[in-house]
Amino acid sequence: MGRQEANSALEPALRQFDNALADFARARRSDARASSLGLLERARMLMTLPGGFDALYRRVRSLESAGIFGTSDWAQPDILQPALAKYSLREAGAVTTIVEAISELRMLAVTRGDYFHPGISAEQARHFLTQVMALNLDLLSGQLTEADRERPNQLGVIVQDLYRYLISHLGYESLLDSLVAEVWRLLDQGPVQVDSICEMVGQIAKCLYDPKLKTTGTADATRLVNALFAPTPGSAEDPGLQVYEQRLSDMDDVGLSSEATYFARSMHDTGLASPYHAVMLRFLRTTDQDDLIPSALGLTMTGMDDFYCYTELVQALIDEAIFPETCQAVYGLTMMLERGSLFTPSVARALWRQIKLPLSPETAHTLQQAFGNALPPRVFLLAGVLNLLGQPLGVGQGNNPTCQSAIGLSVWAENEADYLLQLLAWAARDNEVLSRFEGENVSSRNLEPGLVKETPVDVDPVSLILIPHLDRLYGEMWRRCEDRDDDAHRWINPEFYGWWVSHGFCVVADVHTGEVRDYEGFIRHFYASYHPFYNGQLPVIHAQPAGIAVTDSGARFVGRHAINILRVGLSPQDEMRVYFFNPNNDSGQDWGQGITCSTRNHGEFRGEASLPIAEFTSRLYAFHYDPLELGDLSAIPDEEVARVMDLGYTSWAAPSDSSPD
Repeated sequence: MGRQEANSALEPALRQFDNALADFARARRSDARASSLGLLERARMLMTLPGGFDALYRRVRSLESAGIFGTSDWAQPDILQPALAKYSLREAGAVTTIVEAISELRMLAVTRGDYFHPGISAEQARHFLTQVMALNLDLLSGQLTEADRERPNQLGVIVQDLYRYLISHLGYESLLDSLVAEVWRLLDQGPVQVDSICEMVGQIAKCLYDPKLKTTGTADATRLVNALFAPTPGSAEDPGLQVYEQRLSDMDDVGLSSEATYFARSMHDTGLASPYHAVMLRFLRTTDQDDLIPSALGLTMTGMDDFYCYTELVQALIDEAIFPETCQAVYGLTMMLERGSLFTPSVARALWRQIKLPLSPETAHTLQQAFGNALPPRVFLLAGVLNLLGQPLGVGQGNNPTCQSAIGLSVWAENEADYLLQLLAWAARDNEVLSRFEGENVSSRNLEPGLVKETPVDVDPVSLILIPHLDRLYGEMWRRCEDRDDDAHRWINPEFYGWWVSHGFCVVADVHTGEVRDYEGFIRHFYASYHPFYNGQLPVIHAQPAGIAVTDSGARFVGRHAINILRVGLSPQDEMRVYFFNPNNDSGQDWGQGITCSTRNHGEFRGEASLPIAEFTSRLYAFHYDPLELGDLSAIPDEEVARVMDLGYTSWAAPSDSSPD
C-alpha cells in the first residue's frame, strides 16, 4: 500500500516536472537568462519523494542540455571542488543546494558510464564524489544535526537522502576503504593546501570511532587519524591543546625528546602536521629548549646544516608563522630546510623582509576573507610562504583556470625563491607586480583581468595574493602576441617564467585551424630533445613548460592544459618515463588507451606525475627545446614514432577533434 501511495504521488510530480523542464528548455533557447526557479522547485519536490532521485538521475542529461547550470561553475564540472560542494549541500540556500544535488547526480551518471560528459572523465567524477562523501561521513550515522534538521524546505532530509542514494550506487561496503585510499592518494602528491584533506580525515575519525558503525582493516585510516589528533604518547587521547601544553611542562628531558621524535615520525609518514606539533614547537621556543627543534622536525644532515647556519631566522619563522591554526607550516618549514633553501643568501634576506612586511589594506582584507581572523593576515601569508617553499610541486590552481600562473609559482619556488618573494612583496604591500615583455615594462596595476575575474577560490595564501597579478600579466602578454603567426606561448613563456625556458618551440597544431601538421617531425623533435638515448644523455637542466591535450578515460579530448616537464629518465622498472608537474590539484588521471598518470611506484618524487615517454608524447601538443642541443632526428626508431602517432590520432588528434571548441 505504501509503495502504491508513493507511486501515486511520484507520477503527478513527474508530469509536472517534465512539463516544467520542457517549458524551461524552450525559454532558455530564446533567453539565456530565463529563470530556473520554477524548475528547481519541481526538482526539490521530486527529491522528497521515494523514487525521486532515480527519476532525476534519468533526466540529468536533459537538465544540463536545457541549461540548468547556466554559465556558473557547475557548467564546468572539472573545476568543481569537493570542499565547496559540501558547503553548497549543507549550508547554502535552497536554490544552491538543489543545483548542487543535481550536479552530483550528474557526477554519478558520468561515473557509472550512463552519461558521457565532454567536460569531465568518469575517473575524475569518481574521485570528486569520493571526496564529497568523505566530507559528509557524519551522515552515515543516520542522525541529522540540529543545523541540518532546522533547514527549511526539507533540505536537511534531501541532502541525507542524496548521500544515501550515492552510497547505494557507489558501494557502501567499501566506502571507508575507498575514502582512506583517496586521502592517501592525494597526500602522495604533496599538496600545499590540505584543509579539505584534514576535514576528510576528521570525518574518517568520526566514522572509525562511531560504535554504531562496524569497521575492519583500519590500520591506514588509524595512521591518518593519529597524525592529526594523536601523533605522540602525550597526545594519545586527543586531550586538547591547553591540556597538552600543560603536559609538556610536566615532562622531563627524556619525555620531551620522545615527544619530538614521535612528532617527526608521524609528520614524515603522512605529510600532515598536527596542531599539537605547533604547540610543541612554540613550547620549545618559550622554554629555551631550541636544541630539540631539529628532532621535532625530523631534520637530516642537510636540514640541520640549514638550521644551524640560520638559527635566528628559523626561530623567527617559528615565532611568527607556526601556530595551531597554521600547523601545516611545520611541514613546510621542515621541507624548506631539507631542500637547503636558506643556503641562497638572497632567500634568507627575502624571508627576513617577509617576516616584517606591511600588508596593504586590500591584501589584509583578502586574506581575512579567505582564512578568518583567528590570526593576523600576515601570519597566514608567512605560513603560506613556508609551505610553498617547502613543497614547490604541491601548489595547485584550485577552482581557477590559472595553470600557467600556478606553474610559475612552482618554478620560482623551486629555482628562484628570491624572485618569488620579490613578486609577493610587491603584490602584498603595493598591490602591483612589475614585469617586462620584449624590453617594455609591464605593470599589473591597471591591466584588465585575465582568466581570473574574481578572487581565486580554494588556493593557498601565496596564490591568493599573487595569482590575480600574474594572471593579468600573462593575459597582457597574450594580447600583445595574439595576432602573430604562431602559438603565443613561443614568446610568452620565456618572458613570463624566466631565461631558462628554451628558445626552440614546437607546436603540433596550426594556430589558426587547429589542424595537426607534421606530427612525425614533432615527435622526432621531442625525442631528440628530451630522450636521453637520443639527445646525447643530456638531462633536463631546467624544467620546461609544455602543453598537453587532456583526454578522459575513453581517450576523448577534454581540453588543453599547461604542465611542466621536470625530468626524463629510467624508472626502477627500467622504463623511460617523463616526470612532470601538473598544477590541476590531482596528478593521477586516466587519459584512456591504458594511459594512466602515476604519482608513485615508478620513481616519482613527491608531487611529480609520470608516464612512459611514448604515452606522454602522445598527449603532447607544444614544448620548448634547445636548438643547440638537438639530437639526431633520424635516430628515433620508426616503430616508436608510429606508436606515438597511432595513440594521438586515435584520441585527441583524430580528424574530428582537430578543431576543439
